[in-house]
This record gives sequence, C-alpha cells and structure tokens, in this order.
Amino acid sequence: MRVVLQRVARASVDVDGQEVGAIGRGLLALVGVARGDGPQAAAHLAERTAQMRLFADQAGHFERSALETAAEVLVVSQFTLLGDTRKGRRPNFTEAAPAEVAAPLVALYAERLRQMGLRVAAGRFGAHMLVRLENDGPVTILLEGR
Repeated sequence: MRVVLQRVARASVDVDGQEVGAIGRGLLALVGVARGDGPQAAAHLAERTAQMRLFADQAGHFERSALETAAEVLVVSQFTLLGDTRKGRRPNFTEAAPAEVAAPLVALYAERLRQMGLRVAAGRFGAHMLVRLENDGPVTILLEGR
C-alpha cells in the first residue's frame, strides 16, 4: 500500500457534482492498494497516519500528530499511486490491486482511523472524483506499507 498524506486547511471531494466528503484542518490521504496487500497493511498504515507528527507545536516543529490535534482525515482511493513509469510514456498499473481487493482495504484503512478516534470523511471508491484541497505548508509525505 501507498498513502500520500497532504496536510490541509480544508479538503473536499465531489462525485457527479455532489460533495461526498469534506474536512476542515487535517490530512488528505490518497490511498493506493498494491497486489498482495492485506488487512495488516491497511491497519498499519492507518496507525502510521494517525501517529505521524505532521502538525506544528508552539515552536513550529513537527511534533504533533493527527491524534494529538484532533485533525480530520479525508480518505480518497487512488490506484494511480501504483503506476510504474520506468518504461514508455504511459503508466503501467499492473501492480495495483483489483477493485474487489482494494475497495475493502481502503474501507478498512478509513475504519481503523475512526476506531482511533479521528473524524474521517471519504471519497467514493472507483468513481471519477474532483478533489479540492487547500494544502497547508505545503506538507506532503509518502507512506509505504511494504
């Protein structure tokens, strides 16, 4: 699994012109599931997401986590994170897990964040989504679960 975390002042996701998820201050989590990933990877990366120190303390250092700051998380599935661009001019997505495997793992990732006490909103798996964000910093971090 790969998760791209972006610290945001706010973020939202629309499907077919309807807002399906929105958050205030927190993290936008773009989640890609690879072939061979399982529930342990989803749970592990959710815990890393919740505990990653991406928020500033009073001195301006990255010392506070989403859990410590009551940050919100917007989870958006994004199979393109598994695109292999080493050859040719078109990404190869053969490493991305099929939808029937990936959808439950993205849902498990979001549910594990909720179980830890975070407010979580989500996009719609497999839909064409319009994601809006106001990047804070900007701060962008890549988490990998392999």
